[in-house]
Amino acid sequence: MKKSLIFVLLLSILTSCRVFKQDWMLQTGPNYVYTEIPTTPNYEYKLANNDVIEFRIFSNNGFKLIDLTNFSTNVAGGVGRITLNYLIDFDGTCKLPIVGRVKLAGQTLREAELYLEKIYAEHYNKPFVILEVSNRRVIIFPGGGGEAKVVTMTNNNTTVLEALAMAGGIRTGKARKIKLIRGNPKNPEVYLINLATIEGMKNGDMVIQANDIIYVEPVLEVTKTILGELTPILSLMTTVLIFWTLLTPAN
Repeated sequence: MKKSLIFVLLLSILTSCRVFKQDWMLQTGPNYVYTEIPTTPNYEYKLANNDVIEFRIFSNNGFKLIDLTNFSTNVAGGVGRITLNYLIDFDGTCKLPIVGRVKLAGQTLREAELYLEKIYAEHYNKPFVILEVSNRRVIIFPGGGGEAKVVTMTNNNTTVLEALAMAGGIRTGKARKIKLIRGNPKNPEVYLINLATIEGMKNGDMVIQANDIIYVEPVLEVTKTILGELTPILSLMTTVLIFWTLLTPAN
């Protein structure tokens, strides 16, 4: 009876550890080939499908932006100013006033502004374009259960380190195993980032792109997991032993 009890306990411990790992999200196999982190990563945000952009255009190289009489910013309106929000559609194009559909996805904000200024030069005198993305988001799993967050980024060029800080940092996860998942979910780019060392911090300087997922691998909480798995088993065994004792005739 004692040997059977010990065997059941050991089997439960091993099983509980495997089950716990199976419950982890976004796992990769032992031979998974991660996307190589570029030696000179892109440090600018690029427009992407489903981005909502705030589009403003001024004439005369933005002359109306500045009130020359008191050196204050004139943002309340005026001739030559349009402010509207537009969606970059699934095909990477955005429908804008006068010019119709233009391809914006894949360009940085600076590139898109210069591109639109050239297009609107046919309709405006020295156009001055300002673009902002209003719905940039990143999904962060910082390694602790129930702590996942969808973080809206206000900075145009938010890095991995900044995004993690905005989510409260890494609490119970493995700083050496951070996955940055990017692109098409059917064939994503998956970068493995190690922030456990000073040398690895250079990879944390990668700029977050639209709909990136940052996943910090959780730490296996062995004691908590084993107790959680064994409690119902021990309860059942205790009940069985009580009935066994009651039903076994005394010598």
